[in-house]
Amino acid sequence: MRILFVHPNYRSGGAEIAGTWPPAWVAYLSGPLKRAGFTDIHFIDAMTEEVDDAELERRMRELQPDVVGTTSITPSIYAAERVLEIAALTVPKAVRVLGGVHATFMYKQVLTEAPHIDVIVRGEGEEIAVELFTAISEGRWPRDRATIKGLAYRELDKIVATPAADTVKDMSTLKPDWDVLDWSLYTYLPLGTRVAIPNLARGCPFTCSFCSQWKFWRDYRIRDPKDVVDEIEELHEKHGVGFFILADEEPTINRKKFIEFCQELIDRGLPAKVKWGINTRVTDIYRDKELLPFYRKAGLVHVSLGTEAAAQMKLDRFNKETKVEENKQAIKLLRDADIFVEAQFIVGLDNETPETLEETYRMAWDWQPDLANWAMYTPWPFTPLFEEIKDQVEIHDFSKYNFVTPIMKPTAMERGELLDGVMKNYRRFYMQKALFHYPWRGTGFRRRYLLGCLYAFLRAGFKRTFYDLGKAGYWGPQTKKQLDWHFDTSREVAAEAATDWQTNADKAAQAAARREAVRKQMKERAEDRREERAAERQPDRIDVD
Repeated sequence: MRILFVHPNYRSGGAEIAGTWPPAWVAYLSGPLKRAGFTDIHFIDAMTEEVDDAELERRMRELQPDVVGTTSITPSIYAAERVLEIAALTVPKAVRVLGGVHATFMYKQVLTEAPHIDVIVRGEGEEIAVELFTAISEGRWPRDRATIKGLAYRELDKIVATPAADTVKDMSTLKPDWDVLDWSLYTYLPLGTRVAIPNLARGCPFTCSFCSQWKFWRDYRIRDPKDVVDEIEELHEKHGVGFFILADEEPTINRKKFIEFCQELIDRGLPAKVKWGINTRVTDIYRDKELLPFYRKAGLVHVSLGTEAAAQMKLDRFNKETKVEENKQAIKLLRDADIFVEAQFIVGLDNETPETLEETYRMAWDWQPDLANWAMYTPWPFTPLFEEIKDQVEIHDFSKYNFVTPIMKPTAMERGELLDGVMKNYRRFYMQKALFHYPWRGTGFRRRYLLGCLYAFLRAGFKRTFYDLGKAGYWGPQTKKQLDWHFDTSREVAAEAATDWQTNADKAAQAAARREAVRKQMKERAEDRREERAAERQPDRIDVD
């Protein structure tokens, strides 16, 4: 059976300014599929290769696959739907499969608006894909689809979701097939080297209200660090990878395993050959302040911190469980350990004003991270925060839900003013860094890395791809009232997200609610008993005239 995976052609002007990123999902799916006997697997990275519809149609017609699969995050959902629409028109006998976080939660809306999709894989795809593709290869599709957990599909005029499949419990089975990728396509611009995105752990125990990742992975699990370092060693020796970013939401959660991972890299001499970066929380940096030089010795050179907001009010709203002063101290600790630090700010909520934007800039400059990034708040339709503010969401064009387009309109600002305020922050921060910091601070690797980051920013700015500025028509403050976001206003309000999905955090919250209800009930019963005993001890009253 011939399988074709396609990464949809979608760009936003956000993360891709730093380079071209390898779609790790196809490697993690291809690994178990090949071990299950599916060796005829092909991959088209339509995003990195900039494959248009006509070229994609030509390649599909040439390959004649039996299965076409793709994935999507929320902003790429329409591009993914288009991939499977082209498959329906070009290779109509192929089974068309969609996976990813957006389809997992919004399967009802996706299957309604894209009838050419045969089936959606919900949640982690490795084990589900093997079972699904085996049924297809054995001629049991669609007859046995109801017996496969983790699917959603149409059955006559109904949309059916089978029970959720278990998460991958044996993490040693996660052995990706990195050979499926053309590694000449993937470069990390700041260092001019090939880049990979391996996975140390899945899930997150924290429940930030704006985030969907803890909901998608459901529970926290970590791989054997030696297995991950085996991958990294192979990626370097076989594919020339010189930089990697751990895909984990927070790889430092399990301190013991993260230390083992770093030690394994050191023991194999990899830090001299491969540098790496992570995203993590301020609290973990605070916790591990004595270990930061050890992490740097292991090759960790870049940490992106979810500082999120300068105003503590916003941190509380995001449920981040961090304090503003901790953000400043964590950045200093990282810089003292010679680890480059990037501060991430979320802007664009309903209470954003020119003054709060100015505050984030002043905070960023006071904290002195090496890099700063201002991301537009994006109301993922399957997050807790969305439930709070959904009545304020006016834009339902998911292709713009990309962290760079102002989906939300602050009460006190127009969208153009918001974008202009963010661009003003970028201009001031990086102009001062370029003139007074990057060329003169440090030598060797530090200087080269910072100048490489500056090059990536300047390159994206010159090409007008940064923050999608070219498409929006932004050329500076004088254009802030003339911008065109090209919102597709025909898109309807987001359908209700899946309610059959339960995370460990959901289970813990339900258990806490049950315990609280029991305590309340026991307290009420104890109070009733006290009143009954008091009444029994009270003597009969005799009224005396």
